[in-house]
Amino acid sequence: MAGLSIKRARGINVLRAKAILSWSGGKDSSLALQEASRSADLEVALLLTTLTRDFDRVSMHGVRRVLLNMQARSLRLPLDEVWIGKGASNVKYSSAMHEALLRHRARGLRRVVFGDLFLEDIRRFREDELSKVAMEGVFPLWMKDTKRLAAQFVKDGFKAVVCTVDPKALDRSYCGREFDESFLSDLPPSVDPCGENGEFHTFVYDGPMFEKEVPIRKGGVVLREGFYFADILPG
Repeated sequence: MAGLSIKRARGINVLRAKAILSWSGGKDSSLALQEASRSADLEVALLLTTLTRDFDRVSMHGVRRVLLNMQARSLRLPLDEVWIGKGASNVKYSSAMHEALLRHRARGLRRVVFGDLFLEDIRRFREDELSKVAMEGVFPLWMKDTKRLAAQFVKDGFKAVVCTVDPKALDRSYCGREFDESFLSDLPPSVDPCGENGEFHTFVYDGPMFEKEVPIRKGGVVLREGFYFADILPG
């Protein structure tokens, strides 16, 4: 049966729809993966990531492609890479994403999981785009308290480093820091603890779903196109 797997629980066959997870490599997509893995009717079968061709890095997060692939191997999930050019328009982004989604829809995957938290316009955009390819969005973290989510992320044993910082929200010193209790306690009240307004982004290198920790070392911090980026390197 295309797009479904059967899980045996107490002698009962349970159908679980296979889904794609929109993967940035950061904490929100990691939390969404954790929540989706607990679902009784959903199974994440694939990670889907947008990368910028000019930099060979994850778009917006600035994380190297090699680290993304190390993540996927540790999570034991296949990774599909959607490539866009530097400064790609929404039209070009949508075209590249539609092509990838249609390819997976033909294989029976009809749902896409996102780690969005509360931005209504972003959710509407995603749902509108999915409707064009007859697919459905799943938002397991939607409207959950971001302060509790951030604290739970640390408590559950995830490890992450802050890879991108918006200078309008935080100064350079926050870029490259570990996402831990100390980081959260130092955040100004105006900054969302999960960075949902784009204040910062993270790269997750270990956690309860990882087979092993992704070895990393931290390079320098640069200011590029209005954002601070920490250059995270394979360890």
